[in-house]
Amino acid sequence: MIRAAAEILLIFLVPFAAFAATLLLLRRDVLHIQSWSGPAVWLAGAGLVLVLASFVYEGAIAPRPLTGFEPTHMEDGRVVPGRFR
Repeated sequence: MIRAAAEILLIFLVPFAAFAATLLLLRRDVLHIQSWSGPAVWLAGAGLVLVLASFVYEGAIAPRPLTGFEPTHMEDGRVVPGRFR
């Protein structure tokens, strides 16, 4: 669970890291609050879009079983538990 939360957090922080790299390349102060006050909302929005896109992508490529679930049933007078085939 911690790994999944860490992956989501890292995906969310990608726009912030890219903006910090841009500030460094432009030789501006990365730790100055004025550099972050304007684009902070846009960066958070971009991070949320990336997280949602990663959920959609993961759902699209997730492996699915080729066979279905066989429910519990009776066979020759005994109960056979449900299982995936």
